[in-house]
Amino acid sequence: MLSTLVNAWKIPDLKKRILYTLMMLVVFRLGSAIPVPGIDKTQLASLFANDSGFLGFFNLISGGAFKNFTIFALGISPYITASIIVNLLQIAFPDSVGAMAKEGEEGKKKLAQYTRYGTVVLALIQATGWSIGLFRPAYINDTPLSIAISVIVLTAGTAFLMYLGEKITENGIGNGISLFIFAGILARVPESVVTTVLRFLDGQLSIFSIILFVVIALLIIVGIIYIQEGTRKIPVQYAKRVVGRKMYGGQTSYIPMKVNQSGVIPIIFAVSLLMFPMTIAQFFPDSKFYEFLRLYFGQSSIIYNVLYALLIIFFTYFYTSVIFNPIEVADNMKRNGGFIPGIRPGKPTSEYLERTMSRITIAGAIFLAFIAVLPNIILGFGSLNLAFGGTSLLIAVGVSLETMKQIEAQMVMRHYQGFLK
Repeated sequence: MLSTLVNAWKIPDLKKRILYTLMMLVVFRLGSAIPVPGIDKTQLASLFANDSGFLGFFNLISGGAFKNFTIFALGISPYITASIIVNLLQIAFPDSVGAMAKEGEEGKKKLAQYTRYGTVVLALIQATGWSIGLFRPAYINDTPLSIAISVIVLTAGTAFLMYLGEKITENGIGNGISLFIFAGILARVPESVVTTVLRFLDGQLSIFSIILFVVIALLIIVGIIYIQEGTRKIPVQYAKRVVGRKMYGGQTSYIPMKVNQSGVIPIIFAVSLLMFPMTIAQFFPDSKFYEFLRLYFGQSSIIYNVLYALLIIFFTYFYTSVIFNPIEVADNMKRNGGFIPGIRPGKPTSEYLERTMSRITIAGAIFLAFIAVLPNIILGFGSLNLAFGGTSLLIAVGVSLETMKQIEAQMVMRHYQGFLK
């Protein structure tokens, strides 16, 4: 990984992209430190003093900005939720919304625009819920004007983050939205380490709990790398054909079918969707539903972890079906004279690819859900109350691998370009 970064730094164009990405991440961290106007920090700290742990994944998505109620407190969760809705609409309405995805760049631009509109609407709803719910006791002057300012600032912060994320994806390295979550996780590591050391010195934490966390963290890192790099190669044979005086085809290739085609997206989608019930509950802070979520929906609870695992499995299948179309792959192979040995071209090929992908995906989805949920349960019983856990490590390792692969792809592309010249 380090050698890849060093080699990429030597290429001027890649160096500019890396610096651009770093500058956008600096802007993100600066915004995460600017508080919403009219907030009493003392009252704000007391709101989280006795938190049961449910709000932890809100803080995870926002990179710590949620707990401090800064202008980026909502993070990019509204954008993620809007993306889920747009993707679901493509499947629910294939003749209208789904057709846009097949129109090339123009169709993608329309879907991206709808996602932006949805992000602003969802951000407005979430900002209103949190402003009149959880954070209302923290206002210096609890007036409608203060709440309105808070809602506007939070919505604008999310819209600005969405803009920065798209610019990173376009002009930088990696996926901007994923990198914001990654940067937020890394920014919280030093504070978590210091807190853990102080608790250990005070006798609140045993050395066994720390060793247990380190072992679990290493297992998660190994597991996510194993899943991300696991690939089944489907052999493809191209028939020989004569065009004029030349013979084409006859070579053997393969289709790389990854165990986890969707990368870290299912984790991010699952966490984002689990935030939705609490957002709705904020409109009814005195209801039993709100109290139920705060008491029984923490990261170590059975209800949360069962839903978390099921959502990871669902989104792994869902996102894989979006990015891998067996019928389209089979048709392309047939047009180019390709076939899988022992499988007839056309529909039998698409059925074989779909069956194979389904078997591979279920294994990857279950394993991904297992290593995501197990640390939450073990660390909950082990009293190791760290600000980062299984989900944080999964996202951090997954985003790191995806970013490194993009850098390597950029380097290979420039290498071949120089060769052709």
